[in-house]
Amino acid sequence: MEFVMSGRPPVEIDTSRPHPARMYDWYLGGKDNYPVDEAMGRQMLALDPRVPVMARVNRAFMHRSTRWLARNGVRQFLDIGTGIPTEPNLHQIAQEVAPDARVVYCDNDPIVLAHAEALLRGTPDGRTEYLQADVRDPGAVMEGARKVLDFGRPVALSLIALLHFVSDEDGAHDLVRRLTAELSSGSYLVVTHATADFTPEESKAATEKLKDAGVTLALRSREEFTRFFDGFDLVDPGVEVPHQWHPELGDPVPGQDDGVIPGYGAVARKV
Repeated sequence: MEFVMSGRPPVEIDTSRPHPARMYDWYLGGKDNYPVDEAMGRQMLALDPRVPVMARVNRAFMHRSTRWLARNGVRQFLDIGTGIPTEPNLHQIAQEVAPDARVVYCDNDPIVLAHAEALLRGTPDGRTEYLQADVRDPGAVMEGARKVLDFGRPVALSLIALLHFVSDEDGAHDLVRRLTAELSSGSYLVVTHATADFTPEESKAATEKLKDAGVTLALRSREEFTRFFDGFDLVDPGVEVPHQWHPELGDPVPGQDDGVIPGYGAVARKV
């Protein structure tokens, strides 16, 4: 399928197999997804009907962590794995606290590019930009982000619900090290990640179904998740299930306490 934006060349969108960003959009009740995404989403719901709650919990974690960072002086944000815009977006949270905040969004799904104009409406004093690139090419990501962000000053690198789609074979931990190596002291790393620690059987079935559809799902343990923060100091309360990280900074997600949320979230400062 071709998707044409004014002033941009046609964008090719593969609608033959599900894409995590579009499935996430479907979980959140959005309309920017295709039958193949809904079909796989329904299979995930059959395994665990709380998947939409998990998606909203991740989104809420992003809101709270961004609010915490902006209140603690961070003025630059790099959000990789942005996903399809769902308001409020990261820049709206950051610029509500700090109107001069600069935000670069990055994603590899062409449908996100098609919505980039909606992402770029920030405050007059701040700046928002969109970069189409893949986290598996950290050089291209950082080269593009450097056109907007000053890497001599602190940057918050946000990887929300992204790394569990990057396999160990693709070197997930090494990719994070390469990305964070570009950041100055005082920068932050923000990550949420799904895990099989709490729901091993359901997680195994979900991984296999997604693999059959061509989607990688690399669920990691608490120990493996914590390794992403090597060289960083974890912000209190450290590694937590996402909705228990500074809950006072946002409204609770309906249903978040009705069962286990099989994931982890954390924010850490580069030493």
